[in-house]
Amino acid sequence: MIPQCVNSRGNGRASARGPAIIMLQVSLFAGVLLIALPASAQHRDHLTDQETELVRYHQELDKRIEVFIKAIDRRLAIISGAAAAPSRKATKDEPEWGDLPRGSHTELLGDIAGILDEAITNIDDVSRRDEKNPMISRALRKLTTAANGYLTQLATLRNQTKDVDEQAAIERVADNANQIIEVGTRLPPPTAETDKKKKKP
Repeated sequence: MIPQCVNSRGNGRASARGPAIIMLQVSLFAGVLLIALPASAQHRDHLTDQETELVRYHQELDKRIEVFIKAIDRRLAIISGAAAAPSRKATKDEPEWGDLPRGSHTELLGDIAGILDEAITNIDDVSRRDEKNPMISRALRKLTTAANGYLTQLATLRNQTKDVDEQAAIERVADNANQIIEVGTRLPPPTAETDKKKKKP
């Protein structure tokens, strides 16, 4: 029925089809933009370039976890409005920490969730290669202690914000922290040998 109505003289279909095809192409292009723009807007590295260099510099798992913890502390200080502790180099050759990260509270909380993900992945990777590696328990204890502190700070933030995106980011960080604590609490108590290593200058 439709072709007969627009094609009474043989060229009506072509004239009607031209605008229809153009409208379809415009609609598809608009749809691609709607999908692509949020994705590009949400893309954000959870570590700064300098922090990434520090992660690469430290090959020992427990030292690498310390970098992740410090990176999270920097973001929490910004969110809470407190002055971030000065980032000093542990050794002469260690890369600089660089400027503090920037972003909204939601973006910084997203960074923290991503950093915790990466920390968990680093511990998992070492565990798969060598599950008896003593660095695993040392790193996990450090991360568990930090995660307990994060939950306390998140509880305060949760009460202070009504922003839906920020609340969602808080819950994501809390989920990661709780997973770390759940695993960390299963660790056996540190051995005398571990305590001796801690006391070494």
